[in-house]
Amino acid sequence: MDGNYVKNFACSIDFVKAIKPHTTKPIDMHLMVLHPADYLVSCAKAGADYISPHMDTITRDAFRTLDTIRALGCKTGVVLNPADSLESIRHYIGRLDKITLLTVDPGYAGQKFVPEVLDKVRQLVALRDELGLSFLIEIDGGCNEKSYRWLRDAGADVLIVGSSGLFNLDADLAVAWDRMMMQYAQAVR
Repeated sequence: MDGNYVKNFACSIDFVKAIKPHTTKPIDMHLMVLHPADYLVSCAKAGADYISPHMDTITRDAFRTLDTIRALGCKTGVVLNPADSLESIRHYIGRLDKITLLTVDPGYAGQKFVPEVLDKVRQLVALRDELGLSFLIEIDGGCNEKSYRWLRDAGADVLIVGSSGLFNLDADLAVAWDRMMMQYAQAVR
């Protein structure tokens, strides 16, 4: 978050450099920035596995941006806001490894889940099948015990949990993680 695309700031490239040696999980750098091309090389050098700019920030240079991400050795992603159309990425969908759908407007934690995105998840699953593609469908925003089942049933592959799904469950992260996993298991049975 650069303070321009959204009003606040979050996780720096230095933060990614610091955690990369301590994880085996893929690191996705979701770029809520106005000019993502300015950050691509730094993200790759910091250890990003995926680089995912917002669709509306790359409309003029989507192919060049995705080609640059791939040339840097990273997987390609794109992020759609709740009101963005799937049609907006149709011409380059075959170049994507992951599509992130926001279920809240970008920039602030704790917002209300936008249920209309569930139809977009189902449409994206159908489009992936129709085109024979294998991109991941990731959900960011409002992933918690109230939405886990809806999202899983709609076809989401990856759920990003934040304040409502993990960090506000307990001050002790290990306890919060166990609660989140229990809530997920109960929600999807």
